[in-house]
Amino acid sequence: MTDRAIKPITVTLGEMTKRAQAHVASGRYGSISEVVRAGLRALDREEAALDALIKARVEQALADPRPLLSGEDVSASIAAHHANRRARDA
Repeated sequence: MTDRAIKPITVTLGEMTKRAQAHVASGRYGSISEVVRAGLRALDREEAALDALIKARVEQALADPRPLLSGEDVSASIAAHHANRRARDA
């Protein structure tokens, strides 16, 4: 499917309108549509990078040889951490 086969849509940019217009005025983009498409491509790259980071962190956690902690151990550790911070900040 080509871009010509896709129906135009209306997007309300609100406060971002002036920023989009400034990008067009700079000459880097020919239209606000190009600005929006560039923004969507940047969002795709950002989401792909975050997905890769999450996947790497999950793989790292699964490969961690240390024994698992129980929920009670985690809760106790968090409570102790906060108690130490409160005592230090007091």
